[in-house]
Amino acid sequence: MRKGFLFGLAALAAVSGGLTAAPQTVQAAGEGVPVPKFDWTFSGIFGTYDRAAAQRGLQVYREVCAGCHSLDYIAFRNLADLGYSEDEIKAMAAEAIVVDGPNDEGEMFEREGLPFDYFPAPFPNEKAAAFANNGAAPPDLSLMTKARGAGPDYLKALMGHGYEDQVSEDVLQEIFTLETDKRVQAYELALEEYQHKLEVYEDKVADGIEANRPTEPEQPLPVESIEDLGLSDGLSFNAYFPGYGIAMAMPLFEDGVEYADGTPATVEQMAYDVSNFLMWTAEPTLEERKGMGIKVLIFLIVFTGILYAAKRKVWADVH
Repeated sequence: MRKGFLFGLAALAAVSGGLTAAPQTVQAAGEGVPVPKFDWTFSGIFGTYDRAAAQRGLQVYREVCAGCHSLDYIAFRNLADLGYSEDEIKAMAAEAIVVDGPNDEGEMFEREGLPFDYFPAPFPNEKAAAFANNGAAPPDLSLMTKARGAGPDYLKALMGHGYEDQVSEDVLQEIFTLETDKRVQAYELALEEYQHKLEVYEDKVADGIEANRPTEPEQPLPVESIEDLGLSDGLSFNAYFPGYGIAMAMPLFEDGVEYADGTPATVEQMAYDVSNFLMWTAEPTLEERKGMGIKVLIFLIVFTGILYAAKRKVWADVH
């Protein structure tokens, strides 16, 4: 009985930990500056999606992101989970042009989208996408919040806080200090290697052996500006992208969309909304998962109580 009681408590702790572990963020990819944490309605055991924000995020995706980024794993009919009616879904699907077929003549043809269709990709294949975007194919966004360690925090920081015109002076200085330290560390390692090679060179010369003198590494200059980071041509600076150089130009601008519900379309708001939407595309069953987890927690609590009561009754005479 004691083992059953302890098992119940262990399972309770495990399920509770599993429900709360997902939203935590991590260090930015590439060991850059940490990604800031934001408040999300879907965080925590009882978290749910902000459907109004997710609907606005869908609008941002369709008007800003869809020209380059696909959404391969989402069908129009899935939007019912965000509160859209059947007629609204049909209207949105009909705006899309879908390649279907073959027809009776063996040829592919274009038609209006239907609710069971998936969001059409903006390019026919990855090579076409790369060719149209300076060699860098824009990634599919369906699972993007799961593909990045910091999830929706990373997306919101990337789009709303990371570009040169957005990033704070404190974050810039943190990047400059970090990159200067990296250069100093690399220089010190190169200097140690140089001194070792120099000793070998001098020993060879002393023995009358012909050798080439090693080149002494140059002392690095401190990073004091974005230009000092040495980003490749065609890349935009972003504080939260690995290596700080991103092929995507700043996508969001004030009033870049006109929200149907009248919400002011600030960059901060649009970044928040589209991150909400892309969190939903990555985990549309999040609410069901948490709901099931809560039921399991309740069951384990009740079951643990039953086990404890049974133990007391079985061993009552012994005590």
